Parts: sequence; structure tokens; C-alpha cells
Amino acid sequence: MTLIAPDPLRPHEECVAVPEAFDAGLWFIGRIRTPWTQRADCPRRGDPAGGPDCRIELDARWLSALDGVAGKDRMQVLYWMHLSRRDIVRQNPFFGDGSLGTFALRSPLRPNPIASSLVRLLHVAGNVLTVRGLDCIDGTPLVDLKPEFGILP
Repeated sequence: MTLIAPDPLRPHEECVAVPEAFDAGLWFIGRIRTPWTQRADCPRRGDPAGGPDCRIELDARWLSALDGVAGKDRMQVLYWMHLSRRDIVRQNPFFGDGSLGTFALRSPLRPNPIASSLVRLLHVAGNVLTVRGLDCIDGTPLVDLKPEFGILP
């Protein structure tokens, strides 16, 4: 497995050797379009109430899977943080005197860089969903969409 240009470790961070092979596969079903071109520009969490409008562009082959989505108010968006390191097990997110385990954080640095955002669905036109509440860089690969039945602000 090839890692994408790993960032240097911060003090108190730790990484491990990753497995040589993957256990499963997946298909990216589209791309996410946001105003942010660099990870440093992304908000720490999306804002479904006041964040910018973003687009989810679904690959045309999956168009029929959107049947019924237009009537939903909220969606869970699963996406692949393709620029993230996958070998860090302890992180120092605030450059402090200690670190936390990766699974105690919402950091993009994780063994399987899958992220989840709860978004407000604003509009569906063909294979494009306009949403509010994302927090990823422009061009991020889309893994899945699911209706959300929880409460958003």
C-alpha cells in the first residue's frame, strides 16, 4: 500500500505499520464539490444551518438510486478522505503536551479514512444534490448517501 506524502508527526504522535493488503473493496459513487481546496481551509465540522451550499455529483450510473431522495430533508453523507494518512494511532491535534488515540478524535487521519456528515438537503436536480453542512475539500470521493432521521438545527 502506498501512503500519500505523509505529513510529519507532531510531538507525542505515534504511527504503526499498516497491513499489506485490504480486506474489502468499495466504489466511489461520485464526487463532492465544496469551496475548500485545501484541508486547512475546511471547517472542523459542517454547519447544516448556516454553512455554504455544496454539491454532491453522483455518477450517472447511480441515478436511479436517487429515487425518493428529493423528499428528504436531511442526509448522511459518507465520503473518503483521500489525502489522509492511514497509519497514525495517537494524535496531538492541538500541538499540546500529550496525545489521544485516533478513535477518540474526528480527525481525518485514521486507518480507514471514512467521514460522515449530516447535511441538510436543499435541492436535487438530476444526479446533483445541493446540500449544506459538509466539511471536506473539493473533489472528495463519495462513498454513500443515506437518509437521516435524527434532528438537525
